Amino acid sequence: MRGRVLVMMGSESDRAVMQKGVDVLAEAGVDVDVVVSSAHRDPVRTAELASTAETNGFSVVICGAGLSAALPGVVAAHTGLPVIGVPISAGTLGGLDALLSIAQMPPGVPVATVGIDNSRNAAHLALRLLGVSQES
Repeated sequence: MRGRVLVMMGSESDRAVMQKGVDVLAEAGVDVDVVVSSAHRDPVRTAELASTAETNGFSVVICGAGLSAALPGVVAAHTGLPVIGVPISAGTLGGLDALLSIAQMPPGVPVATVGIDNSRNAAHLALRLLGVSQES
């Protein structure tokens, strides 16, 4: 096993965007679990997944969300693991709202972010955090 990554998304409609990153991780031989859990519709489950991620063997969490994109911040508030946010294009602002929501976290709740809909770069960042070498 080359590390373990938890990939979370706020809605089933985010799956197509997030699958691209999941594929990168799988191709690198990294164990990936994929979960749909909304920070707004199921906050208790989301907090539990985040707070138990490290004890469940995960090393990095990637969270994809659109619109207000609370998921990455909520997860980061409940885990000490690195959290990477993927802003997803949705609604009238095309993902800009999600990008700003993920990037503007309060002190002590760090979330790394990548470009809009760019789960591939989130996966590549996770691989670097795991120390998994990648071919160019």
